[in-house]
Amino acid sequence: MPQNAPSTAGTQDYVGDPRNDSVLISIDGALTPRAEAKVSVFDSGFVLGDGVWEGLRLVDGRIVFLQRHLDRLWDGAKMLRIDIGLTRESIKARLFDVLEANAMTDGVHLRLMVTRGVRRSPYQDPRLAIGGATIVIIPEWKRPRPEMYARGVRLFTVHIRRTGPAEQDQKLNSHSKLNCILAGIQAIEAGADEALMLDDRGFVATCNSTHFFIVRKGEVWTSAGGYCLGGITRGAVLRAARREGIPAFEKDFSLFDVYGADEAFTTGTFAGLVPVAAVDGRGIGDPPGAVDDRSGPMTGRLRAAVKALEAEEAKGRGD
Repeated sequence: MPQNAPSTAGTQDYVGDPRNDSVLISIDGALTPRAEAKVSVFDSGFVLGDGVWEGLRLVDGRIVFLQRHLDRLWDGAKMLRIDIGLTRESIKARLFDVLEANAMTDGVHLRLMVTRGVRRSPYQDPRLAIGGATIVIIPEWKRPRPEMYARGVRLFTVHIRRTGPAEQDQKLNSHSKLNCILAGIQAIEAGADEALMLDDRGFVATCNSTHFFIVRKGEVWTSAGGYCLGGITRGAVLRAARREGIPAFEKDFSLFDVYGADEAFTTGTFAGLVPVAAVDGRGIGDPPGAVDDRSGPMTGRLRAAVKALEAEEAKGRGD
């Protein structure tokens, strides 16, 4: 990337924490200091991006939407014909083992990764995998930067399209994210925080690392879903909206609808609902009413409703 690339910060930017320097990582169940944590150069995930993963969040000792994350992980592994080799309860135990080993109870993000395992040679043929799956859990103390909510994020519509089920199905949360990375590079070089990606018909699909919603005349819209990951927080917003009696729709819409939106926000496991300040240089919604949060009234209402769902559906070790 050019040295003079604009300085931006997307929804994955976080407040640094020195405790992460010495955090313990779970590698196939063994707890290893961060500086010593390694997998083989022949591992399927490293060689070919052959694996699936989940990002999870720990709040008050419980993992938010854990069962839904494990559902998605198992679905992805089934599609790739990866034998995880553990039960759901065993994966859950490993998650809480590494959290307890690090004395973590709140404000933590975890990356759970499952690959096909070590290959005899760095070729694509899945039959070259030897042994079982590689399972890595990286826990980190991470909190979103508060200024992200205060100023909102700026999106740029990139020319790189989101692939459909006939190419690489976006429902699969695979280790291979080059499509999204290329989109992110273009957005950053355009001076934005993240990319807004369209599908092959020109309708809005998703962002490169988060999902995208707009608010128009009291209604909440997100994409029809054929070209995006089955987002856990995305689904929570839709469920929360319906519980609140807010009309919420998964539908095709274009940039015409985006530019005229009353509000827009992104969703993701790490940062939750983040207000969008501008798309392609066009301001979205009214100026912020609060110094510390640019969110519009609908975004704020939905954030509170999603937090209520999180509390209901979070799981502790014994739940």
